[in-house]
Amino acid sequence: METLILSINCGSSSLKFGAFIVGKGQAETVVSDAVENRPDHTASFDEIAAKLDGAQPDAVGHRIVHGGPTLFGPRLIDNGVIADLEAACKFAPLHGRAALDLIAEAQRRYPGTPQIACFDTGFHEHLPAIAAILPVPKALQAAEVRRYGFHGLSCQSIVRQLGANRPKRLVVAHLGSGASVTAVLNGVSVDTSMGLTPSGGVVMATRSGDLDPGLLLFLLRKDGMTAGRLEELLDHESGLLGISGQSGDLQKLRQLALAVPDAQLAIDIFCRSVAKQIAAMIASLGGIDLLVFSGGIGEHDAETRNALCADLVWAGVKQGADAGNVRACSADEEEQIAWDTSALMLAGGAHNVSV
Repeated sequence: METLILSINCGSSSLKFGAFIVGKGQAETVVSDAVENRPDHTASFDEIAAKLDGAQPDAVGHRIVHGGPTLFGPRLIDNGVIADLEAACKFAPLHGRAALDLIAEAQRRYPGTPQIACFDTGFHEHLPAIAAILPVPKALQAAEVRRYGFHGLSCQSIVRQLGANRPKRLVVAHLGSGASVTAVLNGVSVDTSMGLTPSGGVVMATRSGDLDPGLLLFLLRKDGMTAGRLEELLDHESGLLGISGQSGDLQKLRQLALAVPDAQLAIDIFCRSVAKQIAAMIASLGGIDLLVFSGGIGEHDAETRNALCADLVWAGVKQGADAGNVRACSADEEEQIAWDTSALMLAGGAHNVSV
């Protein structure tokens, strides 16, 4: 059975979509593009519908960054799932509300069509305790506090693309506006840099990544910051933007680097932050067979990849045609959403619904 799947991928800085005919073990791309992520999502869906040229999807799959402590595998979106997604917004407010708004618009646009939630945390659901447990009191661990990990759809896509050529010890560095590094052992996530939320881990475009928790207490005491102001500071004003005082865009910072020393400093701090996390994942794996770069920076910025690899020669990271164990790979999250959505439909987990 062939099905037309519309995949909606709402990220922190973009709204990408793809339409795929999935069947007989293959996914044929009908259209793959990006549109402006507007506050009024009706206009965005007008663009998407125009590019579908009147075709009606059999199902719509949505990238959901955080499903909270109960949602990991692909799920048919019904009232119960919506309630869980509303509750999960506290973990990823930067992404959660936007995704819910897009789901509501997709339901209005395609009434009765199954809407499927595909979770970025799903790939990391079964992290071993040594990686998943955060060093806080057990009472907090029981109250949803754990390492969840993100960019799971990107990691799944890469593992699927590698297929039989997938090595035992794989490190995936997904580098874009949001960035994370994941250790994959025999196709399974065993460690990852992001934690409870997508704000943790490496330095990102406007997100700080990991910080001394004492800094947060310092800001709360010294400046009397509210939780909302602290969130704005760490998610929207920090990272490359905060260090440079200029931009969170790596390419713009390269253009400014000769004239603005802090622009080069931001680049250097970003690269060292990522290299340190790759080294940590190599430790979790006991070595490395392949390093894959994905995401907008990872796929397209050779200068950044070269700088990272130069920092990791000591760890056995090698570039080059002869003995290379480094690869840039397009992590097609939209196609992965289509595969997951189709699999759920084939398994009987999705049917026409009205929410």
